[in-house]
Amino acid sequence: MRVATLLRWGALTLLVTFLLAPQWFAPVFAPLTEYGAPPIYDQGNLLVLALAHLATVCLAAAASTVVAVGLGILVTRPSGREFLPLSRTLVNIGQTFPPVAVLAVTVPLVGFGEKPTLIALFAYGLLPIFENTIIGIQTCPTAVLEAASGMGMSARQRLLSVELPVAMPLILEGIRLSLVINVGTATIGSTVAAKGLGEVIIAGLLSNNTAFILQGGLVTGLMAILLYDAMVAFEKRVLRRVRIE
Repeated sequence: MRVATLLRWGALTLLVTFLLAPQWFAPVFAPLTEYGAPPIYDQGNLLVLALAHLATVCLAAAASTVVAVGLGILVTRPSGREFLPLSRTLVNIGQTFPPVAVLAVTVPLVGFGEKPTLIALFAYGLLPIFENTIIGIQTCPTAVLEAASGMGMSARQRLLSVELPVAMPLILEGIRLSLVINVGTATIGSTVAAKGLGEVIIAGLLSNNTAFILQGGLVTGLMAILLYDAMVAFEKRVLRRVRIE
């Protein structure tokens, strides 16, 4: 446990240091360059790109969460069960079509920049949250629901006080999965002029600079790992609070 904690803090320190002072790492990346190419990405501020990348991912995840959880609640209500097949089909579209295809469709509609990337990530992140919400609500023990009804709870009170707290671990797990997947997926947004770490990778590919490619990949990977750990810690805190209440 202590070793894992040290590794997390080490990864966070390394990431923050590199983003704040990337030139300190120039000797590390210099052997990966040729013909005097710069060893550190110099076509933009790495910290700004990383923050923009993270903001895009989190905004898309927030939108996916609201829609997916809302749909999951709707199709588990008696009045909304008939919409389950249609909802599942719509949510699966985001996984059926790759994000690149979604970008190709949305760019002519909304233009270049952040909007098509947000739409692609939003669609791609729906499925795990939607399915986990349904499973979490459906696995709520019948005896618990009957006890809640016996206490005089309305359908709304049962949902808010019983079903959603029981389903919360799976819902949070779906959100975590959606977030981590989209950290890597968001790099494609740079192909449509969205700010993000994809700029670093694309610049490396265009100039045949392995150092740029590695920097973009490493920062993205470290962000995904740290975001995963942060979500795990957040889940534990939320679930502890739900149990207490």
